[in-house]
Amino acid sequence: MRILVMGHRGMLGSDLIEILGREHEVLGVDMAEFDITSAADCVRILGEFRPGAVVNAVAYTDVDGCETNREACFAVNAVGVRNVAEACRAAGAKAVHYSTDYVFDGTKGEPYLEDDVCRPINVYGESKRKGEEALAETLERHLLIRTAWLYGRGGKNFVKAILAKVKDEGTLRVVDDQVGSPTFTLDLAQATKLLLKLDCTGTYHVTNRGVCSWYEFARRILEYAQVAGVTVVPIKSGELNRKAARPAYSVLSNRKFMEATKKAMRPWQVALNDCLSQMRAKG
Repeated sequence: MRILVMGHRGMLGSDLIEILGREHEVLGVDMAEFDITSAADCVRILGEFRPGAVVNAVAYTDVDGCETNREACFAVNAVGVRNVAEACRAAGAKAVHYSTDYVFDGTKGEPYLEDDVCRPINVYGESKRKGEEALAETLERHLLIRTAWLYGRGGKNFVKAILAKVKDEGTLRVVDDQVGSPTFTLDLAQATKLLLKLDCTGTYHVTNRGVCSWYEFARRILEYAQVAGVTVVPIKSGELNRKAARPAYSVLSNRKFMEATKKAMRPWQVALNDCLSQMRAKG
């Protein structure tokens, strides 16, 4: 299949290029080469590449920044998704798009299912939910993948931030009252390839298996990276004074994905160890 990856230079996009490129003709376009907030530009790009499927990995992901840049956030995460969906509909292409655990309010207390009611509690979550709605309203042949707590070998992410901080600080303060499922972008790219191969449509939750708090995640990062002499102190979310509220429990159920693919995602601990090993190997 001829696949166009939008945002191919990003953390997830670069892994999509690598993984999808093993079995498909894959092309990439990034934000410097087109404007996702322009409907005409999206039509132009699809006209140039003529893909059978478009995988959109473009997103405005600065959760706190979204609170003060609402217009720009919605332009990318909602209007941009509608533009991509409309361009795909006109070109006869399937659209794959990623959303977030932050479309939920975090009060359920057990893993969220695909058809659970969405109640975002911050602007980022609101914009991503609007993008989901735009995709479903515009294009029947779509695949929406909700994921969570992404990290990878490239780009900015929590794993890299923790490893960078310990170079200058002997004590880290990390929240322990937010629970989720850390997800390696390479594993998410593999799952995307599998769902495309099976021609799945609709909404799927895809994360690495297992749950933890950000505090537990930070401790495991240091353990696997063999960093000694650093103290990790658990704190509460309120102590950070962040602009955006975060859901306390945003674990996503992978049951639908497993039933459709007959595959299970790797435990988050295994995926994290693999990511850190690959990062060390690259130097």
